Amino acid sequence: MNHRDDNDDFFDRLEAEMSADPSPDPDGKVVDLDKARSARAESADSATGPTTDCGPGGSGDGSADPAKPRLVDGPDVAGPDLLDRLAGAKRRPIVPDWLRSTQELKTAAAWVAGHYAHLAGYHALRSPVYAGRLALQAPRGAAKFVGGTLRWMADRESEPVRLAAVRREDAAEYLKLSRQRDGRVRLRTLVATVALFVGVGAALALYVLAPGWLQALSVGAVMLALGSAGGRADAPVVTRAVEVTKAPKLTSDIVLRALGALGIPAINQAQSKGRDGFSFTAPITRDGPGWRAEGDLPYGVTVTDVIERRDKLASGLRRPLGCVWPEAVPEEHTGHLVLWVGDQDMSKAKPPKWPLLTSGSVDLFRPVAFGTDQRGRWVNVTLMYIAGIIGAIPRMGKTFLLRLLLLIAALDPRAELHTYDMKGTGDLDPVGDRVAHRHGAGDDDEVIEYALRDFRALREELRRRTKVIRSLPRDICPESKVTSELADKRSLGLHPIVIGVDECQVLFEHPKHKDEFEEIATDLVKRGPATGIVLLLATQRPDAKALPTGISANASARWCMKVMGQLENDMVLGTSAYKRGVRATMFSWADKGICYFVGEGADARIVRAVFADAVAADQIALRARKLREDAGTLSGHALGEVPEEDAGSTYDLLRDILAVVPAAEPKCWSETIVARLAALRPDVYAGWDPDALAAALKPHGISTIQVGRRVDGKVVNRRGIDRSHITTTIAERDGKRDAS
Repeated sequence: MNHRDDNDDFFDRLEAEMSADPSPDPDGKVVDLDKARSARAESADSATGPTTDCGPGGSGDGSADPAKPRLVDGPDVAGPDLLDRLAGAKRRPIVPDWLRSTQELKTAAAWVAGHYAHLAGYHALRSPVYAGRLALQAPRGAAKFVGGTLRWMADRESEPVRLAAVRREDAAEYLKLSRQRDGRVRLRTLVATVALFVGVGAALALYVLAPGWLQALSVGAVMLALGSAGGRADAPVVTRAVEVTKAPKLTSDIVLRALGALGIPAINQAQSKGRDGFSFTAPITRDGPGWRAEGDLPYGVTVTDVIERRDKLASGLRRPLGCVWPEAVPEEHTGHLVLWVGDQDMSKAKPPKWPLLTSGSVDLFRPVAFGTDQRGRWVNVTLMYIAGIIGAIPRMGKTFLLRLLLLIAALDPRAELHTYDMKGTGDLDPVGDRVAHRHGAGDDDEVIEYALRDFRALREELRRRTKVIRSLPRDICPESKVTSELADKRSLGLHPIVIGVDECQVLFEHPKHKDEFEEIATDLVKRGPATGIVLLLATQRPDAKALPTGISANASARWCMKVMGQLENDMVLGTSAYKRGVRATMFSWADKGICYFVGEGADARIVRAVFADAVAADQIALRARKLREDAGTLSGHALGEVPEEDAGSTYDLLRDILAVVPAAEPKCWSETIVARLAALRPDVYAGWDPDALAAALKPHGISTIQVGRRVDGKVVNRRGIDRSHITTTIAERDGKRDAS
């Protein structure tokens, strides 16, 4: 391609000079070029002198000359030397990414080996058919061979030339051609006769002297050769074992044509003036199963402008929408576009086999593959130290993705799973029934109460873990968080806990317990990752009610499949994600299981999650159960254990506070209250502190206050509660004003 951007100024000046005064100088003066150059240099020096006034409309002598240019640019500064340019240069990897990754190399090798193994097996099975077809075509091939030999001996290829000489009645040329033909025929007849005798002699020698296998091999080779010669172009002997879809090669002309069809004014304006409207910064190359083009858009045009018109871009490229993926480069400016065009639609391309589908276990503290990007490369996720949100409209694969992540967690035998299918369709049953410690399905009152008791227990477990971590020596727990080594020590009880809730809006919009669910879940999202507790929430209604701000703002991992608008997009992927061009709204209805993934310390990536149907999920869950049985970690619901009705369902905190705080004591310190509660119900309140009491009262809308008491003649202020707040809350809750 011709890139004329650097020469535009030269051509513009040349055109202006040519059009300024087209008539020749009547005086015909001869210009001294040396003097003209000197005068021009002196004029430039005077214009940049210290007396020059660069103010608006001013000149050095105070006169305003509108014809003179205003000098606003400083003097030219010497650019970086060679060493500086080399130090700041971007080096492309010598070894491609797929070759540096052992996993990708194994996947590519497996694909190649499988391809050629399929070819070998396909043709080996049909080889008798091929041999039969060749044998039937052998007589036709023999006839073609004999006829071709006779035509060669008779020099038939020169006959048209001789006939042309006859038509022209050119006797001299005809006699010359005839003599050449006679000599050629004599030579070819001699060669054919010798070859005939040699061939017959060799055949007789083979028949008399050669072993049977060699005779059969020779006859077979001759038959196959004659059969191949007797074949017809419209009836090939060998059929295709693999139908390869040939996508058109991506060229610069095609890219420029597609960008010009987007309707972006800056690109169209540049192309109307004969420029490209896009500067390629690297050659168009193959990148996985597709083509990669990279370059800079015109000034003022961003990659987001192109992403918004992805459907028009696909039309301009004449490729399916699922093949066209424009991307921004985080470390480059916002006008640097990377366009990847796949050979196949991402939703229809056959993904590589998931390594964990049939074998293997998992360490949740290490990255695990859960999907592939547009190029078919594996994308990993580390489930520890995160809280995750999955959002999508219905029927886009949200529940399947949550189940996949729970299956990955299940393959770590140390992990304790708590699964809740609030939709109630049983999608999480393969995990819940096989390996989960706690599992519920549906939105019945019993399930809600069951989940609430479990969440309360998880909050207590969170508090216990923080105390355990705080008590550990620094050399054992240097970062004040759970590690894989600490999770192996059963005595510490710091094994991973993974909680998965599908349709979490059922909990956070519950008319009675929504505040407590939100308060506990927010605490688990904020403090849980460091203690080994992972909360994964999935919803088809990603709004402020389904995903409270305290949860959505602190979740470090996000998966967003197709959503309908900017609000839902940013609720899942983070504030301003839509403006940055990370738009799950661009996914089509056919892009099931395809999502934007934010996590692992990287920018948003498009990922196609591994698809595991109910049968495959059940098989993986059975394998995970076997791992737990061998490790002795199977517990809870998976063993058929029904949790006892804990104190959460038989005690009333507010009434217990009234029981230990008499009416004669209108205000009481929190530390006094928790001590009295522990004496009242040690199995429930043992280990509570003022912070735990404040957290338990928060869902009821009761806050602690400063309570002053005189101790040894001095007023001491500590956190406490006002008994009247408790009585008022009970009265409003029970509808009885005589609760006191």
